[in-house]
Formats: sequence, C-alpha cells, structure tokens
Amino acid sequence: MSRRIPFSILDLAHVGQDNTVRDAILKSQTIARLAEETGYQRVWLAEHHGMRGVASAATAVMLAGIGSVTRNIRIGSGGIMLPNHAPLVIAEQFGTLAAMYPNRIDLGLGRAPGTDMATARALRRNLQGAVEDYPADVAQLQTYLGDATEDMPVIAVPGEGSKVPLWLLGSSLYSAQLAGKMGLPYSFASHFAPDALHDAIRLYQINFKASQQRSQPYVSAGVMVVVGQTPEEAQYLFTSVQQQFANLRRGVNAPMPAPVNDIYSVLSEHEVSAINSTLRYAAVGTPEAVEQQLSDFAEASGVDEIILSFPISDEQKCLKAISQVGQMVNVKADPDWL
Repeated sequence: MSRRIPFSILDLAHVGQDNTVRDAILKSQTIARLAEETGYQRVWLAEHHGMRGVASAATAVMLAGIGSVTRNIRIGSGGIMLPNHAPLVIAEQFGTLAAMYPNRIDLGLGRAPGTDMATARALRRNLQGAVEDYPADVAQLQTYLGDATEDMPVIAVPGEGSKVPLWLLGSSLYSAQLAGKMGLPYSFASHFAPDALHDAIRLYQINFKASQQRSQPYVSAGVMVVVGQTPEEAQYLFTSVQQQFANLRRGVNAPMPAPVNDIYSVLSEHEVSAINSTLRYAAVGTPEAVEQQLSDFAEASGVDEIILSFPISDEQKCLKAISQVGQMVNVKADPDWL
C-alpha cells in the first residue's frame, strides 16, 4: 500500500443457503476474533430486518456476543437505523455495551429503515416523522450519552456519561452534509452506492465544523473484497454477491446464494452489467491483485479508513480472505483516530 491507513470490517452476518442463523452468529464471532488477531481497526455489524440472508437485526445483542469473544478491537454498528428507534432506547443499549466493553464501542447511525416498508411499519415507529426528525434525534442521542445536567427531565441509565462516539453513515449527500455540520466522523457506503462517493466526501469536508468529538474531518468508505487463489476462483466466488444483489432487485428474499460457474446461466446480461456497475469498487482477484485495487481506491478517494465486507459464502474461504488481506494491509491506527 502506497498510503498506509487503517482497515476495518463490516460484517453483514450472512446466512448462507445451507446454513442457519446460529451458523451465521458463530461465524460473526469467528470473524471478529480473526479481525483482532490480524490487526483490523474495528468490526461493525449492520441493522437489517426481515432478510433471510442477514442475521444482525438485533445489532446490539450481536455486538454483546462479539465483545465477549474479543479483547481489544473496536466493535460497533454500521449502522443502527435511528428512525426505527427512540433515541433513549439506543442510548441505553449502547451505554450498556460501553459499560461491558469500555473504550471499544462505536455507534454508527443511518436514517434508512434497513428493510421493506411493511417490516418498517411493523417496527412501530412513525417513519415519516422519524426520518424528518433524524438530525434532532441524533442530537438527542448525543445528549443522552453525554454528561447529565440537573435540568434534564430524562436520563439514560446505562448511557449517561458514556460518551460513546457517534458516526453518521450514508449512501447519498444528505448524511455527508449533516455529519460535517455536526462535526462527526462519516462513513460512506461506496460498496453499494458508488456514484456519489467523491461528491459526498467533498461535501462533508466543506461543511465540517469542529465539535467536542472531532477537531478534523474523518472519512471511511466501504469496499467489498473477494479473494481467490486464481482470478478465476475469485470471479467464481464473486457470483454469490452478484446473485444476492439480483435477488434484492427482484424482490426475492433468500439466503446468500452459493457461487455458480457461469453467472450468465442465472442472470441476464443486463442484470450482470447493472450489478457490476453498482459493485464497481469491489476488489476481486488474487491477494496481490486485491492489494493493488485497495491501494488504488485509497489513493483515488483520499479516505482516512477503508471498511471491508467479505461477501464469500464459503466460511473457510471467507476467513482465509480476511486473514490474507489483513496481513497485507493492516497497520496500527493513529491514536487520534477519533
């Protein structure tokens, strides 16, 4: 790597087509232990609901389990979808995690529901109002996690005084601007929304105002990684996530598919072209090729950190990829990362 930056992992707790939710949970714990051993900066899990291929709906519960099998690596949400929840509930959950695992918890926030609208309504939040109130809810959450004052009518116990660091996550320009104005670190979802990457980073930096949490902007960006011992094996393994994205677009709710020898046997040429455009920043290839692709992405984007997801359905190949990439790219983080 020509420019040394921290690397982290976004674990989507994939449920493979021949696996159970328990299998996915145990795999997530194994990934976290391996990430710690190989020098990744943090492991995040994302809140998704009603998806047969994702096991991290109860994100805070998953993080409690991740924390129990690791010792030092930062763990957190990438992210909690705040419109689904009352800010007080999230303050209590992450205040509890901070008490369990001091100085290790990140709280990344998003404003999408993380699911379909029927499931979103079943979460029993007024979604329209909740999305509109997102900036106020983020500020309220900060208040709950900060030091209490005598005139506060509501306190978070646990949560009060924990000062769990907040991140804003986004796949558009909205959260970039808000993160800058609030002086929070920002993580952009370039692993599935590549078009706005450079505009989002520029808008965040232009709007950044120093805060109690950060004096300078800090940006991470998502990249999918699929590693094979040969280019052909990597492309074969990559067909799992290509099929997964096709299922999302078709409205098919299914576990993560196994790879196929010929992607055009299950997807049309138009589907493959559209999906590959969406996944254009994915690093796919041999370990050496992936290292170069990640280096190129870091240089082109100028981000401070890259957070990697490994959408490889075979557990052992997934773990091997995490280990190989970790050994190639990971360095000790700047102590002033947050």
